[in-house]
Amino acid sequence: METPDPSNSRKYGVPFYAAAWLPFTSLNSHQEPPQSENDHPDQSNDAHISANPKSPPSHPTAALNYYIAAAGGGGEGRSGISNALLLAYFDFQSRSLSHQPVAKYGTGSDLPYRMAVHPAGDGIICSLPKSCSLFKLDTKKDAGDNKLGLKLSQEVLSQLADVGLQLALAFNNEGSLLATGGEDGNLRVFKWPSLDIILNEPSAHSSVKDLDFSYDGKYLVSLGGPCRVWDVTSSSVVTSLTKENDEVFISCRFSMTIDGNMVLYTAAVTGRGGSIITWNATTWRRVASKLITRDNITAFNVSTNGKLLACGTAQGDVLVINSTSMRVQQIVKKAHLGFVTALSFSRDSRALASASMDSSARVTVIEEKQKKGMSLWVIIFILLIAIAAYFINAEILKLELPSFSHRK
Repeated sequence: METPDPSNSRKYGVPFYAAAWLPFTSLNSHQEPPQSENDHPDQSNDAHISANPKSPPSHPTAALNYYIAAAGGGGEGRSGISNALLLAYFDFQSRSLSHQPVAKYGTGSDLPYRMAVHPAGDGIICSLPKSCSLFKLDTKKDAGDNKLGLKLSQEVLSQLADVGLQLALAFNNEGSLLATGGEDGNLRVFKWPSLDIILNEPSAHSSVKDLDFSYDGKYLVSLGGPCRVWDVTSSSVVTSLTKENDEVFISCRFSMTIDGNMVLYTAAVTGRGGSIITWNATTWRRVASKLITRDNITAFNVSTNGKLLACGTAQGDVLVINSTSMRVQQIVKKAHLGFVTALSFSRDSRALASASMDSSARVTVIEEKQKKGMSLWVIIFILLIAIAAYFINAEILKLELPSFSHRK
């Protein structure tokens, strides 16, 4: 008998290529979200769809609404699988994803291959085969309640029209800059929302695979064969990171250490499996390399607080890693039936969303490691003190006891 999927994992009928959490700030004006009851097929190739939800679940505060945006589809062929951008809702109390999408927007024959969510809630940019489109959150009145939906923005992204497929999209933390990396290797950085271009490198890579801004927005790391770090202000290359042996870089992310220093991570595939490499973000030298899994890493991300890293594998496993010890803190075996295509930590670093080509999305709640009792070294130390005290007391007793001689 087939085991049913857990409530924190749902299949939405769309092979996913991208997934990310919506920022809390973009949801403050919306009512607490509902779970949708039924699937709604696309009304047209580019139809806005808003779900017919049940009564909303309870939450501690309306500000902490957890929505996931996910994008994908079957492409332009006649597979019968739609291409769409959708929203799903995660209820932290019950640890469950909405059974059906809360909102869904069909993109016709255009596959939304990559996406970037604006950190202040100014929409979701999706990379389509020939251009990029901006989608906005929408609300509609239904029985007196606001229901969340999606709509295509009326803003024309003229600088991103007819640029070809973009394989990487990223906003900086402030949302004032947007970086795009094309299948043709062209790297661009725009001011947002004016789209004034400040960096344009047509031959940055043979093909740009991944992008990420540093926390202060000063640097941009791009990946496509070699991994390069750019100074955004001067539009110049700062360094190219050197690979070792048979390493193949597959993802790159800036982060902050617990002591407040900036660090750069690259996830790599080798003949031994998947590794994470740590780089000093001042000298750009390799600090450490740690083999994380014997499987190939297919997705990688870091938490907002810098304490956690996440890897998704070709076998569908999801791993959460402590960034200080570089040890696996949590693992979900076979989280997905297909390889993991996207990972995203919630803004409060309490949950990890993952998506796969098997049409499933999943949320893994981060389990805090509780220190049960004392550590082994503390116990050993206490035992040694107790043993020493025992022998010292025994010697003292010998000295204090009077001696009696036997008289005949």
